[in-house]
Amino acid sequence: MRAGGSGKLRKRVVTKPIIVWSKEADSALEKASGEYPQNANKVKEEILGTARKLCDYPEMFPIEKFKIDNPGNYRAFEKHSYRISYKCSDQEIRTLSVRYLKPEPKRY
Repeated sequence: MRAGGSGKLRKRVVTKPIIVWSKEADSALEKASGEYPQNANKVKEEILGTARKLCDYPEMFPIEKFKIDNPGNYRAFEKHSYRISYKCSDQEIRTLSVRYLKPEPKRY
């Protein structure tokens, strides 16, 4: 962009949103990684790695289909049988929940 006739180019600064983990989501992720110690680090790191990618492209995952009256900024992704829900804004991506998708087996 040219700055009003001075002939110099101005740099346009674009800031990326930051990732903020809610207490509930952070606690659920810690609990999830403790349930299966042999795979805990792998599962946790892959979920965190996917969440970090959201800074570059927050809308890379579909709109959260379980959110009632979703205005379009609530989204979710699934990784290793966990569903991670998050809310997008220009300044931050707030991770709201981490839920295990597979129910416990029933005894018979």
